[in-house]
Amino acid sequence: MITVTFVTNDNKAAQAPENSNLLRVSLREKGGIPFKCGGGLCGTCKCRIEQGIENTDAVKPRERKHLTEEQFAEGWRMACQTFVNGDVSVSWPPPPPKPGSTPA
Repeated sequence: MITVTFVTNDNKAAQAPENSNLLRVSLREKGGIPFKCGGGLCGTCKCRIEQGIENTDAVKPRERKHLTEEQFAEGWRMACQTFVNGDVSVSWPPPPPKPGSTPA
């Protein structure tokens, strides 16, 4: 088993089998990674691997449509396209404020 730590969600940690899809782990364990399509079309699940990037699989063609080489070098991936085979810590940007709301 591996540990996925959802940094943006108060460092919530979840156990998962090796070679697990990052978005599926987030959905199953209520990790909180935002998503819409789940299939690499929208880019909503863009997240940053804070620790353990070496435990992720190769970048997929669908990710290249949403992320730049510079972002990949900084550890950014799309959760729906990323499989992990070791411990990782992941974060993501906060959602944009809703129109008409005031930031905290």
